[in-house]
Amino acid sequence: MWLRVGTGVVLCAVGAVFVLQGTNVLHGSGMSGEGKWGVIGAVMVALGLLLLAAASRSRRSGSTG
Repeated sequence: MWLRVGTGVVLCAVGAVFVLQGTNVLHGSGMSGEGKWGVIGAVMVALGLLLLAAASRSRRSGSTG
């Protein structure tokens, strides 16, 4: 469960940075202003949220996996 939570949090954080750089909110990188990085970041955030939701579900059901 903790691996899912940790991975989910990291994916959400890194994905958010990618979205901000891809949409040119954060400057100073080769990724800045490149829309494809915004899309990649959004996918990363979505995967992170799915992992967090799965960890939450497994915690509520009492499983340890």
